Amino acid sequence: MRIYASAVVTVRREMNASAAAVWAVLADGWLYPSWVVGASRMREVDPAWPGVGAQLHHSVGTWPLLVNDTTTVHVCVPKRELVLRGRAWPMGGAEVRLTLEEQGGGCEVVMSEEARSGPARLIPPPARSALIGPRNTETLLRLAYLAEAESR
Repeated sequence: MRIYASAVVTVRREMNASAAAVWAVLADGWLYPSWVVGASRMREVDPAWPGVGAQLHHSVGTWPLLVNDTTTVHVCVPKRELVLRGRAWPMGGAEVRLTLEEQGGGCEVVMSEEARSGPARLIPPPARSALIGPRNTETLLRLAYLAEAESR
């Protein structure tokens, strides 16, 4: 796994699961808090998830400091790419791009995150990478556990 210090924080993980198995986890909105670090509970999943414009209604943080949040799909190419826009006020909004590429018997997942609005944009890129990179590395590890279990 590599983390790059730039405005866009990118992490990668090779998974012992097919792109279809990884996509099955991504396409089940109710699993979102199971693999996204910081998401703590689901409140609602739009029936059209993960179609463009569909939203997840979830909470971020831990009790009693929970913030209700939404994440919206901006791009959806099944089994290949999912681009999400999330809000987490007071920190601001972010765009997260997940790309899946079949590799041998598995799949490489690349996750890129960019602060799009709010105070998070003021954090210098090296500090942003130091904060977001490890969180997203753990996020991909959790996604791998779920997808690899799905593959069995």
